[in-house]
Amino acid sequence: MHLNNHKEMTFHRILLLLLLLLHMPQSPAAAGSSWSLLLPSIGISAMHMQLLPTDRVVIYDRTDFGTSNISLPDGKCRPNSTDCSAHSVEYNIACNTVRPLMVLSNVWCSSGTLMPDGSLVQTGGWSDGDHVVRIYKSCDNCDWQEIPTGLSQPRWYATNHLLPDGRQIIVGGRRSFNYEFYPKMSATETDFTMMFLVQTNEPDVENNLYPFVFLNTDGNIFIYANYRGILFDYVRSKVVRTFPAIPGGDPRNYPSTGSAVLLPLHIVQGNVDCVEVLVCGGAPRDAFKNANNGKFDGALDTCGRIKISDPDPQWVMETMPLARVMGDMVLLPNGDVLIINGGSAGVAGWDLARDPVLSPVIYGPHKPTESRFEVQNPSTIARMYHSTAILLRDGRVLVGGSNAHDKYEFTNVLYPTELSLEAFSPAYLDPSLSGLRPNIISHETKTTIHHGENFIIRFIVSCPVDPNLVKVTMVAPSFNTHSFSMNQRLLILDGGNTTVALGMSHYEVSVVAPPSGNIAPAGNYILFVVHQEVPSEGIWVRIR
Repeated sequence: MHLNNHKEMTFHRILLLLLLLLHMPQSPAAAGSSWSLLLPSIGISAMHMQLLPTDRVVIYDRTDFGTSNISLPDGKCRPNSTDCSAHSVEYNIACNTVRPLMVLSNVWCSSGTLMPDGSLVQTGGWSDGDHVVRIYKSCDNCDWQEIPTGLSQPRWYATNHLLPDGRQIIVGGRRSFNYEFYPKMSATETDFTMMFLVQTNEPDVENNLYPFVFLNTDGNIFIYANYRGILFDYVRSKVVRTFPAIPGGDPRNYPSTGSAVLLPLHIVQGNVDCVEVLVCGGAPRDAFKNANNGKFDGALDTCGRIKISDPDPQWVMETMPLARVMGDMVLLPNGDVLIINGGSAGVAGWDLARDPVLSPVIYGPHKPTESRFEVQNPSTIARMYHSTAILLRDGRVLVGGSNAHDKYEFTNVLYPTELSLEAFSPAYLDPSLSGLRPNIISHETKTTIHHGENFIIRFIVSCPVDPNLVKVTMVAPSFNTHSFSMNQRLLILDGGNTTVALGMSHYEVSVVAPPSGNIAPAGNYILFVVHQEVPSEGIWVRIR
């Protein structure tokens, strides 16, 4: 009798332990990042990428690379040319297929931003493309539409950003020390001089190309070029504030190419109290000259972080575990920053960099200083000059491109032209964390919201949910090229800790949409529910 009782007690203890283990939240530290090859070739090198609200990605390189590895449809050829290959494609994420597109003018080193209606407006380029505005609206048989004289000034290596009034601002470009808007308010509207671009230009190097541009929450724009930044009132064409130079004075913009992000904006009771910019990587001041003479200086291993909302903002410097030039910085749905692609020596330019950095790094902005960087599992593919990376709705990061040559070169070169597409899956997508991952019930969630509006999101999680460990984020899909993601923005919405249980594994959270266009310009965003730092698959929402 005593033995049977002991066996029964042991059985119940084991059963209780199994139940506890089944429902115990799994530790993210036990998970790992991973890579997958999506397509060995998309026919072109992915120099520019933009995710569209149709879950398709517009990709293009340049029109004078020579014949690409994908033909235009229906026997078409570019006008006045024997080139019948495509230099732009649309990648269908769900089908994992590409469709060739016809781009007429040269889009090399151009810029762009997604407009509020979901169309991509893309501007400038080289040669016959430097004054051109191109519009792409996604559908099964859509193609590029071009406006040959859409710009007032040539735009090559410029930066674009969506504004609260629904227009794009287009800043700088090679020897274009000015800015303009698209669309124009009138037929007579032209460009506006920006002395900051004159002051940060180094004639022999031009270390202020592709300036880092972010919309501040006061409606002005933060512009960083070379080694310092300003806050700029684009309406009055006036510098509102000048920020200290980054310590060390090394350049961070093309061709000494670092990258930058606006760190997540946390909205609390309708306000954002802290606005921070993070600038990482780049190359020493003489690196461009040295690389052209065959000496490849080591890339910078520092990041500078500055609170541009502070009364007396100062740079705080941090050291990355891996030095990096030409790295891309991607905001992840949980608020972390992915640093990916690039090399550890040299600069941007034809064959001017060495030593690929194959391992991405994740930076946790809100972690203790000593534990913010975490090295991830490496890729096997070098992503050097002209590589790209963008966030997808399922939480993966699409990675493509790399062409360090002025033509397609696949053999007898140090870094062959790369036509493949990969997906990097952060640790939050590890199968061991599936029990923590929310699943948004999309048919019960509004997809059009207005500034300041309260709305409810319903979701399913198989593990018990602590409301204090839930947040709702919105990410603006960015235009990525040359190691900078234009219009990239992540918002942490008011109300994430209001989560309540509706029944077995079913929950809802009540949140408030961003209060104004200064904080979130009207347009398309990907909304995520994040539970214990593990994000759901996102859904598209549109702020009007």
